[in-house]
Amino acid sequence: MSENSGLETKWARLRENMVRSQIEARGIRDPRVLRAMRKVPRHRFVDAASLEHAYEDRPLPIGLDQTISQPYIVAFMTEQLQLRGGERILEVGTGSGYQTAVLAEMGGEVFTLEIHEPLSRIARQRLAELGYGNVRFAVGDGRQGWPEEAPFGAILAAASAEAVPPALLEQLAIGGRLVLPLGVEHQDLMMITRTAEGDVARNLLPVRFVPLVHG
Repeated sequence: MSENSGLETKWARLRENMVRSQIEARGIRDPRVLRAMRKVPRHRFVDAASLEHAYEDRPLPIGLDQTISQPYIVAFMTEQLQLRGGERILEVGTGSGYQTAVLAEMGGEVFTLEIHEPLSRIARQRLAELGYGNVRFAVGDGRQGWPEEAPFGAILAAASAEAVPPALLEQLAIGGRLVLPLGVEHQDLMMITRTAEGDVARNLLPVRFVPLVHG
């Protein structure tokens, strides 16, 4: 066995253990989400200094005061979107590109926004190397969304705002779901479903995310 082959076997084993112990054991059931979490190589999205911690149950720093989210939270937020394939998905906060890759595995077209140009550039390169052709990137203020590409069947924000940005609600299609953390000192992960009769909000669980930065 070559050294590279041995490393890939090691990473695959750690990834499988991550899914079983951190994700399935905590109630994630959507088979498409579990398949995506088993496939996306999280170690390709962390800095060299954090490589040995790539599959641990915690967020990790990626520079510019940003983090790659805890694997369980990535899986949980993705499951809450209830994706079935083919949706146009807006991601606010590209970060490392890990959540982006998980969304891309769900079979839709992903439009991802990042305010920090260096992070967007690195994520674009990583995802290209991994063969993801269904992702479009932009650098800009996530609070404004991506109006030229709206409406979206699902929107996921990986940074916390004090209140729901109105532009994101406006760009959500009827029947679509917006999942985002709200709050400053105390944050809650919220899901907002757009219906013909109005928006329905649901509190999912307490979380801790970096703040959504203004442009």
